[in-house]
Amino acid sequence: MLKRTEGIVIRSTDYGEGHKIVTLYTREAGKISLMARGAKKAKSRHTAVTQLFTYGEFVFFQGSGMGTLNQGDLIESHHALREDLHKAAYSSYLVEMVDRLVPDQEPNGMLFEQLKAGLSAIEEDKDADIVIHIMEMKMLALAGYLPQLDECVSCGSDEGQMALSVMQGGVLCPRCRLKDPGALVLAPGTLKLLRLFQRMDLRRIGSVEVKAETKAQLKAAMRSFMDVHMGVKWKSRSFLEQMEKYNF
Repeated sequence: MLKRTEGIVIRSTDYGEGHKIVTLYTREAGKISLMARGAKKAKSRHTAVTQLFTYGEFVFFQGSGMGTLNQGDLIESHHALREDLHKAAYSSYLVEMVDRLVPDQEPNGMLFEQLKAGLSAIEEDKDADIVIHIMEMKMLALAGYLPQLDECVSCGSDEGQMALSVMQGGVLCPRCRLKDPGALVLAPGTLKLLRLFQRMDLRRIGSVEVKAETKAQLKAAMRSFMDVHMGVKWKSRSFLEQMEKYNF
């Protein structure tokens, strides 16, 4: 059966002499994998549309096993994301989250729109750290681990300087902080941004300036939640951490 869908290439793997297996996150079909025959060959009509981050319209044949790419038309190549090392690193983390955390063939139109908007935001030089933190928050929500940030998870208080407890699943007030001595005490600005991330639509993200110390707290908070609750060793995030380590 021939099917047509809009999709974003979230993984592209060489297969055999001249073929590729591409994983798409699509609007109508969710995450699917397709065989793109001859896509590695320079003159192939599939070469451009099977590159990582490409947004296009795909026609494929779906039988009982893996589908086969029949035709692909570019909507947005996102070539700038592949040509810039930093943009490529952040974008790779964005698509890896979707690839590794979203089940196959479970459509989610809103998540598709968020992924599409996130890649565009990085290409447009919006703050890539903020983009991926918003996406991380969406993935935590999808998995059922969205942190409780509006009030203390232990007593319900919303007073005093809050500390983020990964193990308790949200913020603790000063009186309850002893329940997790390792909780990260949050500056008010950091907590405000974390709460905003839970409601933010990446299609509406604008230019934002965040202080270095606030960004450091945001990163510590989000990475802790992702590591503990998702349990995934992120290949692309490891590369981001190497770039940070060596100030590249």
